[in-house]
Amino acid sequence: MNNLITFSLILAGMLLLLLRKGTKRQRRANRRLATTLLLFGLASGGYTYTQQHTTLLGTPPQSSSASNSVPATDGTSRQPVTQLAQLNYNNTAEITVNNNEPGFTKAELATDKGPWTTFSNLDSLNRAGTANALLNQAIMPTAKREPLTWNPTGWHNKKVHGEWLYNRSHLIGFQLSGENNNPKNLMTGTRQLNSPLMQAHEDDMAHYLKQSRQHFIRYEVTPIFRGDELLTRCSDACAKYRRQHDSF
Repeated sequence: MNNLITFSLILAGMLLLLLRKGTKRQRRANRRLATTLLLFGLASGGYTYTQQHTTLLGTPPQSSSASNSVPATDGTSRQPVTQLAQLNYNNTAEITVNNNEPGFTKAELATDKGPWTTFSNLDSLNRAGTANALLNQAIMPTAKREPLTWNPTGWHNKKVHGEWLYNRSHLIGFQLSGENNNPKNLMTGTRQLNSPLMQAHEDDMAHYLKQSRQHFIRYEVTPIFRGDELLTRCSDACAKYRRQHDSF
């Protein structure tokens, strides 16, 4: 039944996004309703509040003569990068990987040193790698986000049916970390990947963190590239929610 509800909500949202008839005001209303339906559809699809390991497929398949090997990053991604890089977009925007287990060790979940963020160095093609964080209220921004000035690899833009096709996407969302124009924290992703997909999960995490300073989230995000492509195929994200003095 949950799968049927999820499918129905997402389908309704997609149909509204494709609806181009009516006045400009009606079309805007349709887009707002479509976004709401998509978010509720994604939320009803078995999302686990305590932990998650998902791959967001926001980029349609592209032809490429590059090899299928993917350069290693400085990060510690839980999922084999080469395996995820072979996935093609097949009308499924989000999949669960590794049985929804983030795979963090006890040491990686420790909160005794407080919140932190680390980012991989850009690779030889100037692409971002794995980003890691222990999120907490203490590092959430209080100032308004400034406009983005850094253009990550693969960045270009155009409108399709009046909507932007690509976004400059944060690996670790600004609302969670305060990281904005950090080249190591930005990739080019489709609008679909950035919002509603990543945005929905980031909003859930922000809600959890705002409950108290004892709430932490261990978080890791890896942009997945195929061969020498400059545009991400997908984004692999895993998170573990916990309070400071919880036992493992």
